[in-house]
Amino acid sequence: MRRKWRLRRKRLRKPSARLQIATGGAAGSVSYNEGYNSGYNGGYDKGHEDGYRQGRYDGESRNEWKEGVESLIDSFIPDYEVLADFTAEQIVVAGVESLRSRFRHLLTPDELGGRVLHALETRTPFSLVRLGDGELLTLAQETVLSVQQVQEQGSFLGYAGVNVPDLEARDRLRDAVRQATVVGIPKLRVRNYQPLAMAVFRAHGIELDSLTLTDSLINYYLYQAGYLSRITSGRRVLVVGTLAEPLSNYLRGCGVNVAAWVSPVDGVKDVPRVMQEIAAHSFDIAFVAAGVAAVLISQRIASELGKVAIDFGHLANSMLKGEAPFK
Repeated sequence: MRRKWRLRRKRLRKPSARLQIATGGAAGSVSYNEGYNSGYNGGYDKGHEDGYRQGRYDGESRNEWKEGVESLIDSFIPDYEVLADFTAEQIVVAGVESLRSRFRHLLTPDELGGRVLHALETRTPFSLVRLGDGELLTLAQETVLSVQQVQEQGSFLGYAGVNVPDLEARDRLRDAVRQATVVGIPKLRVRNYQPLAMAVFRAHGIELDSLTLTDSLINYYLYQAGYLSRITSGRRVLVVGTLAEPLSNYLRGCGVNVAAWVSPVDGVKDVPRVMQEIAAHSFDIAFVAAGVAAVLISQRIASELGKVAIDFGHLANSMLKGEAPFK
């Protein structure tokens, strides 16, 4: 039998003709060619995998993400043409560089920290809200994704304070994003993060040029840059959220003047009651750690009460666990 030449990673086709093998006097259904091809493919694949593991291919271990990029590049190169002198990274870098003029700037910790300090000094309303996968999936309900898709991909949304379907929460969240002073968006280009953010903005008619943007992880970056001690120094702080009481005690132990705390926040439907309680307190800046509801509360603290509000997020958890000591 003649051996068939094979291209990399392509399996041999099964022949239609079958060679019957007698076994114990009965006709068997085992095909010689199928057995040969199965063994050949198995051996080839094993060698291919071993080559990856032993660093014989491009000096690297197997990287499915890189393979995907290579395949994408291949799809844009005409037949009988190659870009053999360039790595996938070099091709991607060249493409990104050609789009440099289209970059959208995200406020850095120093830029945002300066704006927060200015708002406190001038008693100007200011809200920082941040959009993660929970907020984006909430916004995606019946616009980018079906309710079923949101339920499947956002099984954690109940914990974040949204019981899907909740189109009222979706619309209130949309309005809060439009009115917020600064909006944090994900920098990661992975599913349910930056690509979903752009899709929901388009679906809701939110123009990027109308927003002042920063990274959705800016709460951590502000902390790392030492801005928490600067924005709380000499100010009355209000803490809002499920962890408000222990976080308040922790901050007081660090010398922060915590004027009051508001807890619990039972999801987005509890926002009206929470806002009434917040309005009863005197404060300069609020730290809000309340899941998706934090976006609504932070924006309303600024627009309705004229105060500064920061969507504090899981930084509260990190502080209480000792992972992010106050500084």
